[in-house]
Amino acid sequence: MPHSIFTAEFRPAFGFGNRHVQTLLPRFMSLAPLARCTEIINLPDGDFVELAWITSDGGSRHERQTPLSDDAPLFVLFHGLEGDLKSPYARDLLNAAAKLGWRPVMMHFRGCGQSPNRLPRAYHSGDTADAYWVLGELGRRYPHALKVACGVSLGANMLLKLVAEQGGDGLDLAGAIAISAPLDLAASADVLNQGFSRVYQRHLLKGLKAKVAAKLANGPLPVSIGAHQLNQLNSFWAYDNEVTAPLHGFSSASDYYARSSAGRLLSEIELPTLVLQSLDDPFMPRDLFSRFSQPSEAVRIELSDRGGHVGFIEWRRGRLSSWLARRVARQLADWSGLPKPQAVSEAQSEAH
Repeated sequence: MPHSIFTAEFRPAFGFGNRHVQTLLPRFMSLAPLARCTEIINLPDGDFVELAWITSDGGSRHERQTPLSDDAPLFVLFHGLEGDLKSPYARDLLNAAAKLGWRPVMMHFRGCGQSPNRLPRAYHSGDTADAYWVLGELGRRYPHALKVACGVSLGANMLLKLVAEQGGDGLDLAGAIAISAPLDLAASADVLNQGFSRVYQRHLLKGLKAKVAAKLANGPLPVSIGAHQLNQLNSFWAYDNEVTAPLHGFSSASDYYARSSAGRLLSEIELPTLVLQSLDDPFMPRDLFSRFSQPSEAVRIELSDRGGHVGFIEWRRGRLSSWLARRVARQLADWSGLPKPQAVSEAQSEAH
């Protein structure tokens, strides 16, 4: 096994090891409560993104009694395709950071927040410009705060591409965490068009097509299809070829996948980076990492046999819970050097 790849410590809850069960189970678990406020960040091209700032201490809808100082560490989350603050992983990860005393914030990609975005274009797996702009703004606001970015699924591929593009000192980040990243977009599109994985494809495409249909109803878009043809697109290959590519300056779906996939860039990453992935992820091939060159020494990849896509549900303290939140909390504590809460210390003891 390459020096950058390790076996993850995740063990699925007994009876819940199936990859589709792991993928779907978080949707049936209670959402962690959050208190938040929304901020609009205007972008250079006239569009905007929404930031969701978490204002509770984690596990509570109540505001923090003591506001955080400007040098409190900052945890920036980038969600997955058609995700938002209601996504179970977002609640778990943001709460985990809040419990550590971090300042958590999630950037909603264009059109994924509470309001549709202004321009015809939306977002895609390789679009790093908005995240770069937001991270720059956060760096100006909190110049003395340690910062870590975390991406999930599409957001993870985007984040890995961004840190590779910017080099070791091009971002005001102490580290990056990527969860269930579709590092080979063409391969993921193939897998999602097979077997039960077509259920995920159909669900995700439904949301994407609804947003494009609403924009078509308000005026023409730089695409060559109408509402009826849009409704007939039944695979990511078809949708990305007819919608994503022309909206974002690619010649085809193949061109978009080739230029936006972050797997080919793992060897170029200089920023300390943790990649969490399961081998049974129904969104990507099992041999995903064999397709890429050796990752750089800055990258630590932790692979588990099971976990599904952004699942990783374990049995802990008498209930189902998110191993991802526990693993991310441990990484944040390690990178910050701050005193570790009891739950994080116990997690480290169990790991060794």
